[in-house]
Amino acid sequence: MSHGPATAPPAGYRAVFAVTEFRAVFAAHLLSLLGVVVSELALTVLVYDLTGSPLLSALTFALGMLPYVIGGTLFAGVADRYPARRVLVVCDLVCAACVAVMLVPATPVAGLLALRCLVAAIAPVFTGTRMAALTDILGDGDLYVLGRSLLRIVSQSAMLIGFGAGGALLTVLSPRGAITVTVVTFLCSAALLRFGTRDRPARAGSGSATLLKESLSGARLILGDRRIRALLLLLWLPAMFVVAPEALAAPYVAEIGAGPAALGLLLCAMAVGHVGAELFVGSVLRPRTRSRIVLPVSAVGLLPLVVYVVRPGLPLALAALALAGMGAAYVIGLDQWFVDAVPPELRGRAMTLLTAGLMTIQGAGMALAGLAAEFFPVHHVVAGSGIIGTVVALLVVAEVRRTAPGRMSDTERRDGADRHMTSR
Repeated sequence: MSHGPATAPPAGYRAVFAVTEFRAVFAAHLLSLLGVVVSELALTVLVYDLTGSPLLSALTFALGMLPYVIGGTLFAGVADRYPARRVLVVCDLVCAACVAVMLVPATPVAGLLALRCLVAAIAPVFTGTRMAALTDILGDGDLYVLGRSLLRIVSQSAMLIGFGAGGALLTVLSPRGAITVTVVTFLCSAALLRFGTRDRPARAGSGSATLLKESLSGARLILGDRRIRALLLLLWLPAMFVVAPEALAAPYVAEIGAGPAALGLLLCAMAVGHVGAELFVGSVLRPRTRSRIVLPVSAVGLLPLVVYVVRPGLPLALAALALAGMGAAYVIGLDQWFVDAVPPELRGRAMTLLTAGLMTIQGAGMALAGLAAEFFPVHHVVAGSGIIGTVVALLVVAEVRRTAPGRMSDTERRDGADRHMTSR
Protein backbone atom coordinates (compact mmCIF):
# COMPACT_ATOMS: atom_id res chain seq x y z
CA MET A 1 0.00 0.00 0.00
CA SER A 2 1.19 3.55 -0.63
CA HIS A 3 -0.39 5.28 2.36
CA GLY A 4 3.02 5.72 3.99
CA PRO A 5 3.94 5.05 7.62
CA ALA A 6 1.15 5.40 10.14
CA THR A 7 3.12 7.99 12.12
CA ALA A 8 4.08 10.15 9.14
CA PRO A 9 2.45 13.59 9.04
CA PRO A 10 0.37 14.47 6.02
CA ALA A 11 2.40 15.88 3.16
CA GLY A 12 0.23 18.99 3.11
CA TYR A 13 -1.06 21.03 0.22
CA ARG A 14 2.14 23.10 0.20
CA ALA A 15 4.13 20.00 -0.76
CA VAL A 16 1.82 19.44 -3.73
CA PHE A 17 2.34 22.98 -4.99
CA ALA A 18 6.10 22.43 -4.72
CA VAL A 19 5.82 20.14 -7.77
CA THR A 20 6.30 22.34 -10.84
CA GLU A 21 4.21 20.20 -13.18
CA PHE A 22 1.29 20.19 -10.77
CA ARG A 23 1.29 23.99 -10.68
CA ALA A 24 0.80 23.99 -14.45
CA VAL A 25 -2.02 21.41 -14.21
CA PHE A 26 -3.66 23.37 -11.39
CA ALA A 27 -3.53 26.67 -13.29
CA ALA A 28 -4.87 25.03 -16.46
CA HIS A 29 -7.71 23.44 -14.47
CA LEU A 30 -8.64 26.74 -12.86
CA LEU A 31 -8.66 28.63 -16.16
CA SER A 32 -10.63 26.08 -18.17
CA LEU A 33 -13.14 25.50 -15.37
CA LEU A 34 -13.90 29.20 -14.95
CA GLY A 35 -14.26 29.47 -18.72
CA VAL A 36 -16.66 26.53 -18.88
CA VAL A 37 -18.85 27.90 -16.08
CA VAL A 38 -19.00 31.36 -17.70
CA SER A 39 -19.83 29.84 -21.11
CA GLU A 40 -22.59 27.67 -19.64
CA LEU A 41 -24.31 30.72 -18.23
CA ALA A 42 -23.72 32.85 -21.32
CA LEU A 43 -24.84 30.09 -23.71
CA THR A 44 -28.04 29.58 -21.73
CA VAL A 45 -28.80 33.30 -22.01
CA LEU A 46 -27.90 33.29 -25.72
CA VAL A 47 -30.22 30.35 -26.49
CA TYR A 48 -33.05 32.02 -24.59
CA ASP A 49 -32.46 35.31 -26.45
CA LEU A 50 -32.57 33.51 -29.79
CA THR A 51 -35.60 31.31 -29.10
CA GLY A 52 -37.52 32.76 -26.15
CA SER A 53 -37.93 29.13 -25.01
CA PRO A 54 -37.37 28.28 -21.32
CA LEU A 55 -37.22 24.58 -22.27
CA LEU A 56 -34.35 25.05 -24.73
CA SER A 57 -32.56 27.32 -22.28
CA ALA A 58 -32.80 24.67 -19.55
CA LEU A 59 -31.80 21.96 -22.04
CA THR A 60 -28.55 23.84 -22.61
CA PHE A 61 -27.60 23.12 -19.00
CA ALA A 62 -28.78 19.50 -19.17
CA LEU A 63 -26.66 18.86 -22.26
CA GLY A 64 -23.61 19.60 -20.15
CA MET A 65 -24.24 16.33 -18.26
CA LEU A 66 -25.99 13.87 -20.56
CA PRO A 67 -23.14 13.28 -23.08
CA TYR A 68 -20.72 12.35 -20.28
CA VAL A 69 -21.83 8.74 -20.36
CA ILE A 70 -21.24 8.58 -24.13
CA GLY A 71 -17.80 10.15 -24.07
CA GLY A 72 -16.78 8.30 -20.91
CA THR A 73 -17.80 4.90 -22.27
CA LEU A 74 -17.00 5.03 -25.98
CA PHE A 75 -13.83 7.12 -25.92
CA ALA A 76 -12.28 6.08 -22.57
CA GLY A 77 -9.56 4.12 -24.38
CA VAL A 78 -8.00 7.40 -25.53
CA ALA A 79 -6.79 8.04 -21.98
CA ASP A 80 -4.47 5.00 -21.97
CA ARG A 81 -3.83 4.57 -25.69
CA TYR A 82 -2.10 7.90 -26.35
CA PRO A 83 0.41 10.02 -24.37
CA ALA A 84 -1.43 11.98 -21.69
CA ARG A 85 -0.04 15.40 -22.59
CA ARG A 86 -1.08 15.01 -26.21
CA VAL A 87 -4.60 13.93 -25.22
CA LEU A 88 -5.03 16.87 -22.82
CA VAL A 89 -3.77 19.47 -25.28
CA VAL A 90 -5.86 18.12 -28.17
CA CYS A 91 -8.98 18.04 -25.98
CA ASP A 92 -8.45 21.68 -25.03
CA LEU A 93 -7.90 22.71 -28.65
CA VAL A 94 -10.98 20.84 -29.89
CA CYS A 95 -13.09 22.46 -27.16
CA ALA A 96 -11.69 25.89 -28.05
CA ALA A 97 -12.62 25.28 -31.71
CA CYS A 98 -16.16 24.21 -30.76
CA VAL A 99 -16.67 27.31 -28.65
CA ALA A 100 -15.23 29.50 -31.40
CA VAL A 101 -17.88 28.19 -33.81
CA MET A 102 -20.54 29.13 -31.24
CA LEU A 103 -19.44 32.74 -31.68
CA VAL A 104 -20.37 32.78 -35.37
CA PRO A 105 -23.73 34.58 -35.66
CA ALA A 106 -24.83 32.22 -38.44
CA THR A 107 -24.61 29.18 -36.15
CA PRO A 108 -28.21 27.95 -35.60
CA VAL A 109 -29.58 27.01 -32.19
CA ALA A 110 -29.40 23.31 -33.10
CA GLY A 111 -25.72 23.82 -33.92
CA LEU A 112 -25.12 25.54 -30.58
CA LEU A 113 -26.68 22.61 -28.73
CA ALA A 114 -24.73 20.07 -30.80
CA LEU A 115 -21.46 21.86 -30.04
CA ARG A 116 -22.41 21.94 -26.36
CA CYS A 117 -22.88 18.15 -26.53
CA LEU A 118 -19.49 17.67 -28.18
CA VAL A 119 -17.67 19.70 -25.53
CA ALA A 120 -19.47 17.71 -22.82
CA ALA A 121 -18.55 14.39 -24.47
CA ILE A 122 -14.88 15.39 -24.51
CA ALA A 123 -14.92 16.46 -20.84
CA PRO A 124 -14.76 12.98 -19.23
CA VAL A 125 -11.87 11.93 -21.49
CA PHE A 126 -9.97 15.07 -20.52
CA THR A 127 -10.73 14.70 -16.81
CA GLY A 128 -9.95 10.97 -16.72
CA THR A 129 -6.66 11.47 -18.56
CA ARG A 130 -5.67 14.29 -16.21
CA MET A 131 -6.54 12.22 -13.11
CA ALA A 132 -4.43 9.32 -14.37
CA ALA A 133 -1.59 11.70 -15.33
CA LEU A 134 -1.51 12.99 -11.76
CA THR A 135 -0.23 9.59 -10.65
CA ASP A 136 2.74 10.12 -12.99
CA ILE A 137 3.32 13.67 -11.77
CA LEU A 138 2.69 13.17 -8.04
CA GLY A 139 3.05 9.39 -7.59
CA ASP A 140 0.18 7.22 -6.38
CA GLY A 141 0.49 8.03 -2.67
CA ASP A 142 -0.46 10.96 -0.46
CA LEU A 143 0.64 13.68 -2.87
CA TYR A 144 -1.76 12.29 -5.48
CA VAL A 145 -4.62 12.26 -2.98
CA LEU A 146 -3.98 15.87 -1.98
CA GLY A 147 -3.59 16.92 -5.61
CA ARG A 148 -6.98 15.40 -6.45
CA SER A 149 -8.40 17.13 -3.39
CA LEU A 150 -7.12 20.52 -4.57
CA LEU A 151 -8.68 20.07 -7.99
CA ARG A 152 -12.01 19.16 -6.35
CA ILE A 153 -11.83 22.23 -4.12
CA VAL A 154 -11.21 24.39 -7.18
CA SER A 155 -14.18 22.78 -8.93
CA GLN A 156 -16.50 23.55 -6.00
CA SER A 157 -15.18 27.10 -5.65
CA ALA A 158 -15.28 27.80 -9.37
CA MET A 159 -19.00 27.05 -9.45
CA LEU A 160 -19.56 29.83 -6.92
CA ILE A 161 -17.07 32.30 -8.41
CA GLY A 162 -17.76 31.41 -12.04
CA PHE A 163 -21.49 32.02 -11.96
CA GLY A 164 -20.87 35.33 -10.18
CA ALA A 165 -18.22 36.32 -12.72
CA GLY A 166 -20.44 35.20 -15.59
CA GLY A 167 -23.32 37.29 -14.30
CA ALA A 168 -21.02 40.31 -13.98
CA LEU A 169 -19.63 39.81 -17.50
CA LEU A 170 -23.12 39.64 -18.96
CA THR A 171 -23.84 43.10 -17.57
CA VAL A 172 -21.08 44.58 -19.76
CA LEU A 173 -20.80 42.09 -22.62
CA SER A 174 -23.19 40.34 -24.97
CA PRO A 175 -23.63 36.56 -24.47
CA ARG A 176 -21.29 35.89 -27.39
CA GLY A 177 -18.78 38.34 -25.96
CA ALA A 178 -18.80 36.45 -22.66
CA ILE A 179 -18.40 33.13 -24.51
CA THR A 180 -15.23 34.54 -26.12
CA VAL A 181 -13.64 34.35 -22.68
CA THR A 182 -13.99 30.57 -22.81
CA VAL A 183 -12.04 30.31 -26.07
CA VAL A 184 -9.17 32.20 -24.42
CA THR A 185 -9.23 30.04 -21.28
CA PHE A 186 -9.16 26.79 -23.30
CA LEU A 187 -6.21 28.05 -25.36
CA CYS A 188 -4.34 29.16 -22.23
CA SER A 189 -5.02 25.77 -20.63
CA ALA A 190 -3.63 24.00 -23.71
CA ALA A 191 -0.49 26.16 -23.61
CA LEU A 192 0.08 25.53 -19.90
CA LEU A 193 -0.27 21.77 -20.33
CA ARG A 194 1.88 21.67 -23.47
CA PHE A 195 4.79 23.67 -22.06
CA GLY A 196 4.35 23.05 -18.34
CA THR A 197 4.21 19.23 -18.24
CA ARG A 198 6.54 16.48 -19.45
CA ASP A 199 5.80 14.28 -22.43
CA ARG A 200 5.37 10.72 -21.17
CA PRO A 201 4.64 7.55 -23.17
CA ALA A 202 1.15 6.06 -23.36
CA ARG A 203 0.14 3.70 -20.56
CA ALA A 204 -0.89 0.94 -22.94
CA GLY A 205 -0.01 0.15 -26.53
CA SER A 206 -2.69 0.59 -29.17
CA GLY A 207 -2.43 -3.03 -30.32
CA SER A 208 -4.78 -4.22 -33.03
CA ALA A 209 -8.07 -3.40 -31.27
CA THR A 210 -10.13 -0.45 -32.39
CA LEU A 211 -10.54 2.46 -30.01
CA LEU A 212 -14.20 1.60 -29.43
CA LYS A 213 -13.43 -2.05 -28.66
CA GLU A 214 -10.58 -1.05 -26.38
CA SER A 215 -12.80 1.41 -24.50
CA LEU A 216 -15.62 -1.10 -24.03
CA SER A 217 -13.32 -3.95 -23.03
CA GLY A 218 -11.65 -1.65 -20.50
CA ALA A 219 -15.04 -0.78 -19.04
CA ARG A 220 -15.90 -4.51 -18.78
CA LEU A 221 -12.64 -5.25 -16.98
CA ILE A 222 -13.07 -2.33 -14.59
CA LEU A 223 -16.71 -3.05 -13.76
CA GLY A 224 -16.03 -6.78 -13.66
CA ASP A 225 -13.56 -6.39 -10.80
CA ARG A 226 -15.61 -6.69 -7.63
CA ARG A 227 -13.37 -4.40 -5.54
CA ILE A 228 -13.19 -1.61 -8.14
CA ARG A 229 -16.94 -1.88 -8.76
CA ALA A 230 -17.67 -1.49 -5.05
CA LEU A 231 -15.44 1.58 -4.80
CA LEU A 232 -17.08 3.15 -7.85
CA LEU A 233 -20.51 2.63 -6.32
CA LEU A 234 -19.35 4.30 -3.10
CA LEU A 235 -18.21 7.28 -5.18
CA TRP A 236 -21.37 7.39 -7.31
CA LEU A 237 -24.44 6.46 -5.28
CA PRO A 238 -24.25 8.95 -2.39
CA ALA A 239 -23.78 11.67 -5.02
CA MET A 240 -27.03 10.59 -6.67
CA PHE A 241 -29.04 11.37 -3.53
CA VAL A 242 -27.15 14.40 -2.23
CA VAL A 243 -28.13 16.51 -5.27
CA ALA A 244 -31.84 16.44 -4.38
CA PRO A 245 -31.87 19.63 -2.24
CA GLU A 246 -29.95 21.55 -4.91
CA ALA A 247 -32.22 20.33 -7.69
CA LEU A 248 -35.28 21.35 -5.66
CA ALA A 249 -33.87 24.54 -4.12
CA ALA A 250 -36.13 26.87 -6.12
CA PRO A 251 -39.41 25.08 -5.31
CA TYR A 252 -38.33 24.71 -1.67
CA VAL A 253 -37.74 28.45 -1.40
CA ALA A 254 -41.27 28.96 -2.74
CA GLU A 255 -42.62 26.35 -0.33
CA ILE A 256 -41.25 28.12 2.76
CA GLY A 257 -42.01 31.60 1.41
CA ALA A 258 -38.40 32.84 1.38
CA GLY A 259 -36.99 35.46 -0.99
CA PRO A 260 -34.60 35.17 -3.96
CA ALA A 261 -31.55 35.67 -1.72
CA ALA A 262 -32.46 32.43 0.07
CA LEU A 263 -32.11 30.51 -3.20
CA GLY A 264 -28.51 31.64 -3.63
CA LEU A 265 -27.70 30.71 -0.03
CA LEU A 266 -29.23 27.24 -0.39
CA LEU A 267 -27.26 26.60 -3.58
CA CYS A 268 -23.98 27.70 -1.95
CA ALA A 269 -24.32 25.99 1.45
CA MET A 270 -23.37 22.47 0.39
CA ALA A 271 -20.33 23.64 -1.61
CA VAL A 272 -19.13 25.72 1.34
CA GLY A 273 -19.41 22.71 3.67
CA HIS A 274 -17.60 20.49 1.17
CA VAL A 275 -14.69 22.88 0.64
CA GLY A 276 -14.25 23.53 4.36
CA ALA A 277 -14.28 19.84 5.29
CA GLU A 278 -11.96 18.86 2.44
CA LEU A 279 -9.43 21.51 3.42
CA PHE A 280 -9.53 20.31 7.03
CA VAL A 281 -9.19 16.62 6.19
CA GLY A 282 -6.42 17.24 3.66
CA SER A 283 -4.47 19.63 5.88
CA VAL A 284 -4.86 18.13 9.36
CA LEU A 285 -5.54 14.40 9.13
CA ARG A 286 -2.86 11.81 8.47
CA PRO A 287 -3.29 9.41 5.52
CA ARG A 288 -4.18 6.52 7.83
CA THR A 289 -6.85 8.58 9.59
CA ARG A 290 -8.32 9.65 6.26
CA SER A 291 -8.56 5.98 5.36
CA ARG A 292 -10.28 5.12 8.64
CA ILE A 293 -13.05 7.71 8.23
CA VAL A 294 -14.07 6.66 4.71
CA LEU A 295 -16.69 4.07 5.62
CA PRO A 296 -18.27 5.69 8.71
CA VAL A 297 -18.53 9.13 7.09
CA SER A 298 -19.90 7.77 3.80
CA ALA A 299 -22.48 5.76 5.76
CA VAL A 300 -23.93 8.77 7.64
CA GLY A 301 -23.16 11.63 5.25
CA LEU A 302 -26.73 11.89 3.92
CA LEU A 303 -28.46 11.83 7.31
CA PRO A 304 -28.50 15.66 7.68
CA LEU A 305 -31.02 15.79 4.81
CA VAL A 306 -33.57 13.97 6.99
CA VAL A 307 -34.13 17.26 8.87
CA TYR A 308 -36.15 18.38 5.84
CA VAL A 309 -38.99 16.15 7.08
CA VAL A 310 -40.02 18.99 9.44
CA ARG A 311 -39.85 21.57 6.60
CA PRO A 312 -37.09 23.59 8.28
CA GLY A 313 -36.69 27.33 7.95
CA LEU A 314 -33.71 28.83 6.18
CA PRO A 315 -31.13 28.69 9.06
CA LEU A 316 -31.73 25.00 9.83
CA ALA A 317 -31.84 24.07 6.14
CA LEU A 318 -28.52 25.84 5.53
CA ALA A 319 -26.94 23.99 8.46
CA ALA A 320 -28.21 20.65 7.15
CA LEU A 321 -26.87 21.32 3.66
CA ALA A 322 -23.48 22.43 5.00
CA LEU A 323 -23.25 19.20 7.04
CA ALA A 324 -24.22 17.13 4.00
CA GLY A 325 -21.48 18.89 2.03
CA MET A 326 -18.98 18.13 4.78
CA GLY A 327 -19.89 14.45 4.47
CA ALA A 328 -18.28 14.36 1.02
CA ALA A 329 -14.84 14.62 2.65
CA TYR A 330 -14.71 10.80 2.78
CA VAL A 331 -13.76 10.91 -0.90
CA ILE A 332 -10.18 11.96 -0.04
CA GLY A 333 -9.45 8.60 1.58
CA LEU A 334 -11.46 6.77 -1.07
CA ASP A 335 -9.29 8.28 -3.81
CA GLN A 336 -6.30 6.41 -2.36
CA TRP A 337 -8.22 3.12 -2.21
CA PHE A 338 -9.31 3.55 -5.81
CA VAL A 339 -5.88 4.27 -7.25
CA ASP A 340 -4.46 1.32 -5.27
CA ALA A 341 -7.14 -1.02 -6.68
CA VAL A 342 -6.80 -0.09 -10.37
CA PRO A 343 -3.90 -1.57 -12.39
CA PRO A 344 -1.68 1.19 -13.86
CA GLU A 345 -2.46 0.21 -17.45
CA LEU A 346 -6.20 0.74 -16.81
CA ARG A 347 -6.00 3.95 -14.80
CA GLY A 348 -6.88 6.32 -17.62
CA ARG A 349 -9.98 4.34 -18.57
CA ALA A 350 -10.95 3.82 -14.93
CA MET A 351 -10.70 7.54 -14.13
CA THR A 352 -12.66 8.42 -17.27
CA LEU A 353 -15.39 5.94 -16.36
CA LEU A 354 -15.47 7.29 -12.80
CA THR A 355 -15.99 10.86 -14.07
CA ALA A 356 -18.61 9.90 -16.64
CA GLY A 357 -20.56 7.80 -14.16
CA LEU A 358 -20.48 10.49 -11.49
CA MET A 359 -21.85 13.20 -13.76
CA THR A 360 -24.47 10.88 -15.27
CA ILE A 361 -25.74 9.62 -11.93
CA GLN A 362 -25.94 13.15 -10.55
CA GLY A 363 -28.02 14.16 -13.54
CA ALA A 364 -30.26 11.13 -12.99
CA GLY A 365 -30.58 12.04 -9.30
CA MET A 366 -31.71 15.56 -10.18
CA ALA A 367 -34.25 14.25 -12.67
CA LEU A 368 -35.65 11.69 -10.22
CA ALA A 369 -35.90 14.30 -7.47
CA GLY A 370 -37.82 16.59 -9.82
CA LEU A 371 -40.12 13.74 -10.85
CA ALA A 372 -40.82 12.79 -7.23
CA ALA A 373 -41.60 16.43 -6.41
CA GLU A 374 -44.45 16.29 -8.94
CA PHE A 375 -46.26 13.88 -6.61
CA PHE A 376 -44.95 14.64 -3.10
CA PRO A 377 -44.11 17.81 -1.13
CA VAL A 378 -40.61 19.06 -1.83
CA HIS A 379 -39.43 18.75 1.78
CA HIS A 380 -40.60 15.12 1.90
CA VAL A 381 -38.66 14.35 -1.29
CA VAL A 382 -35.44 15.79 0.14
CA ALA A 383 -35.91 13.96 3.45
CA GLY A 384 -36.70 10.76 1.54
CA SER A 385 -33.48 11.18 -0.44
CA GLY A 386 -31.58 11.32 2.84
CA ILE A 387 -33.28 8.19 4.18
CA ILE A 388 -33.12 6.09 1.01
CA GLY A 389 -29.61 7.32 0.25
CA THR A 390 -28.41 6.31 3.71
CA VAL A 391 -29.82 2.79 3.28
CA VAL A 392 -28.13 2.51 -0.12
CA ALA A 393 -24.85 3.84 1.30
CA LEU A 394 -24.92 1.28 4.12
CA LEU A 395 -25.38 -1.54 1.59
CA VAL A 396 -22.44 -0.29 -0.50
CA VAL A 397 -20.28 0.19 2.61
CA ALA A 398 -20.94 -3.46 3.50
CA GLU A 399 -19.79 -4.52 0.03
CA VAL A 400 -16.66 -2.36 0.26
CA ARG A 401 -15.84 -4.02 3.60
CA ARG A 402 -16.27 -7.48 2.07
CA THR A 403 -13.91 -6.62 -0.80
CA ALA A 404 -11.20 -5.08 1.39
CA PRO A 405 -7.69 -6.42 0.69
CA GLY A 406 -7.09 -9.49 2.82
CA ARG A 407 -10.80 -10.27 3.27
CA MET A 408 -11.39 -11.75 -0.16
CA SER A 409 -9.32 -14.14 -2.21
CA ASP A 410 -7.79 -12.87 -5.45
CA THR A 411 -9.81 -15.46 -7.39
CA GLU A 412 -13.06 -14.22 -5.86
CA ARG A 413 -12.12 -10.61 -6.46
CA ARG A 414 -11.48 -11.07 -10.15
CA ASP A 415 -14.18 -13.62 -10.88
CA GLY A 416 -16.37 -11.11 -12.65
CA ALA A 417 -13.49 -9.82 -14.74
CA ASP A 418 -12.59 -13.37 -15.77
CA ARG A 419 -16.15 -14.00 -16.93
CA HIS A 420 -16.04 -10.90 -19.12
CA MET A 421 -12.70 -11.85 -20.63
CA THR A 422 -13.78 -15.38 -21.55
CA SER A 423 -17.11 -14.29 -22.98
CA ARG A 424 -15.63 -12.15 -25.73
